Amino acid sequence: MMTDAPKATVDPFAVTTRKVGEPHPARAALRAAGPIVRAQAPAGGPVWIITDDALAREALVHPHIVKDPAYAPASWDPRIAGLEPTAAAQPSLTTLDGPAHTRLRRAHAPLFTARRMRDYSARITTFARELLTELTDDGDGTGGTVDLMADFTTRFPLTVVCDVLGVPLDRVDQAIAACRRMYSADPEEVGTAMAAFAELAAAALSDGRDGLAVELRAQVPDEITDSQLHYLLFTLIYAGQLTTDPSLGFLLARVLDADRPAEESATDEFVRETLRLHAPAPFTLWRFASADLDLAEVRLPARSPILIDIQGINTDPGRSIGPDLTFGAGPHYCTGAHLAQLELRAVVEVLRTDFPGARLAVPYTELRQTDLGGIQGSRLTALPVRLRP
Repeated sequence: MMTDAPKATVDPFAVTTRKVGEPHPARAALRAAGPIVRAQAPAGGPVWIITDDALAREALVHPHIVKDPAYAPASWDPRIAGLEPTAAAQPSLTTLDGPAHTRLRRAHAPLFTARRMRDYSARITTFARELLTELTDDGDGTGGTVDLMADFTTRFPLTVVCDVLGVPLDRVDQAIAACRRMYSADPEEVGTAMAAFAELAAAALSDGRDGLAVELRAQVPDEITDSQLHYLLFTLIYAGQLTTDPSLGFLLARVLDADRPAEESATDEFVRETLRLHAPAPFTLWRFASADLDLAEVRLPARSPILIDIQGINTDPGRSIGPDLTFGAGPHYCTGAHLAQLELRAVVEVLRTDFPGARLAVPYTELRQTDLGGIQGSRLTALPVRLRP
């Protein structure tokens, strides 16, 4: 018997500021409402949010739950909804499904395996060491107190992804500016950012460059145009900052908490646990019903927008022990998962070996995080740290 999904009593997409350890006000309310909950989408109309772990994994492999924005509600403004171009207009890992997605993923996946990423381990560690060391030499008289959220958590992952792809490192400032413009509500600012990303992609693909961008060009299907390849590289650069930047902030806050034993944070498990508690993306990217379908005895009409509450499922006290959903599951599992975790572990290693005296400049409990709104995640508002050898 089909039923209507219960309605959310809290806006899960609101912009809020809260303490670093304070749960998002919507997570428990969504979970308590049921395995699939109806809320008001930021672009208007209903959205169905999946809050149950088993149902989420079913949805992530469902043949009629797709990522192509061509199936978004007809009334949605793509800019307000934050939609990418349709798969027909711009093929990408985040908009294609089925065999077309499989073909494109086969071009990406061999480049981002754990083994390939380990080849960059020493360089990534060097970048972390150099960038943190530069912050201790600012000469501002603060005794080594710096806000790592002001620049480091953005600059470090962009330096890494530019280096891995083959973007010249003198273009990192351009990459930072482009990423920050993507947050703007002004379409002209976003257009300027996209033009900058195209320049970065072209630089990575220029004659004589050595990086994964060149390898990707040789691997993608023949029908992918230069412009489409530039877009694929944009998604790698932008996603590399968008998710790793906030994750790094939460990880550093936990590592540098004076009340936490140093040995506890010096493990891969600690990095993964931080990602579980502070998922880089609280929801999946938008998915849509490509036909009428039934989920958990709820009928969803075609073109219904669907989200999975990654943050809520990851932190559900009743969730059985097993893989979390931080990097997704199924065919769209995050391609950059190995690189992201390698970056985070490298920073922890450098702090422990080169800056054993580094500590938060304020108590951990005084840190604040801002939920950016929509399906975006949260980010620390500031991270004042005393960097000491």
